[in-house]
Amino acid sequence: MPGSGELDFVGAGWSFPLGTDATGGIALVNHDREIEQAIRLILGTAVGERPMRPEFGCRIHDHVFNSATSATAGQIAYDVRESLDRWEPRIDILGVGVSFDALSGGVLYIDIRYSIRGLNDPRNLVYPFYVIPQPVEAGLPTSNLSGGG
Repeated sequence: MPGSGELDFVGAGWSFPLGTDATGGIALVNHDREIEQAIRLILGTAVGERPMRPEFGCRIHDHVFNSATSATAGQIAYDVRESLDRWEPRIDILGVGVSFDALSGGVLYIDIRYSIRGLNDPRNLVYPFYVIPQPVEAGLPTSNLSGGG
């Protein structure tokens, strides 16, 4: 049957987070949903977080304490592209963009444009990333670490 084998290489896997289906078995995902979950898993894992696979993940977590600037956005875009090129061989990255949330100074949106290899079917995934916002007004303490009263 022509076309039915095009997505066979993508396969199927356990859903993330792990759950059960209507029959009580382990919930599975396949095709494009499985790839989307794999991308989210890569981006959501900090490098060094997995003891048995310490190089797996994405270095965007190194930027949590950086301010939301264009330099940080550029480095995040680079880190995302690098990790997806390395850890998700089933896709071609068409572009990675980072935009800022207009209402919240600590939210960046990572827009990943990709296509599944061998298919002419562009996809898009937006991944929210949170940085610790810088204090707005000078002179306001950010925390009370002295322990005194």
